[in-house]
Amino acid sequence: MKKNIPNAIVTAVIAGLILIFTCLCAHAMIQRGQSTANPQAVQASAPTQQGNQRPGGQRNATVVRVTPVERDTIENSIVINGDVLAVNQVSIFPHAAGRITRTYYQVGDRINQGAAVAMIDPSRPGQVYSESPVVSTIGGTVLSTPVHRGDTVSTQTAIVVVGDLSTLLIETFVPERFSNAAQRGLGALVFLEAFPGETFQAVVEEVSPVLDPASRTLRIRLRFSGRNSTDSRIKAGMFATISLVTNTRRNVPVIPRTSVINTYDSWIVFVVNDQNISSRCEVSLGLENENFVEVLSGIEVGDMVVSQGQNFLSDGDLVRIVE
Repeated sequence: MKKNIPNAIVTAVIAGLILIFTCLCAHAMIQRGQSTANPQAVQASAPTQQGNQRPGGQRNATVVRVTPVERDTIENSIVINGDVLAVNQVSIFPHAAGRITRTYYQVGDRINQGAAVAMIDPSRPGQVYSESPVVSTIGGTVLSTPVHRGDTVSTQTAIVVVGDLSTLLIETFVPERFSNAAQRGLGALVFLEAFPGETFQAVVEEVSPVLDPASRTLRIRLRFSGRNSTDSRIKAGMFATISLVTNTRRNVPVIPRTSVINTYDSWIVFVVNDQNISSRCEVSLGLENENFVEVLSGIEVGDMVVSQGQNFLSDGDLVRIVE
């Protein structure tokens, strides 16, 4: 009987340890369940708060920039490529076939109307004729000399090509969907590869009455205007990029294009009131360009529209406006 006493003590100690371990595990599981069920309580107990929350569950003010809705002029434009051309470019042909015996001008030379550009010997075997001059029908600059001394030419062979470079045109082709907007007198900005960063003023001078059936484009020509019309740096053959104004609206409400958010096939903006509370407004838009957009309805002139930071806003949020 005495030998069984130590065994009873050992059994009691083991049972006590098991009971204590079971209680500790149960307490840990209860704590974990509470933290999962109420994460805000855990965040509230943290020494620093994260996100956009303040004590009591109220959101912090979102930092935004605002822009007033103002009346202004807005223009829509398309960007197309073209070439600078001489206004009057003429090929000079001889009056008689024969062999070229002399030429008088090279590419780049100035030439007057009526000047002889070459001499042709129309003689044939067994016949002798006097040399015949080839006379330029216009004054200008020699652009090319397709033939040389010693060549035999016909009356359909161009001897030289002469261009009047005093006035230059820009030729380009407008896509069919913008063809109705291409009118004489329409303004444009021209950018030339030879002069990076510079812009040149131009206006539409000629509009073709028909579209090219192959490319479905409308040929137009523009002339340089203002001080650019006499700029001697501009040369025929230069590559031009044209920003052509296709539509203009004056004295209409406009806002920055960055203010507008597209969501579920509708356009929305956020407007801030005097209490710095944001309101979500659905708007209808009109003409737009790279920087601004016309507002047809939804907001009024003078409203303060959020132009930066609106992607983090919800209707009724408090905002803090920065310059």
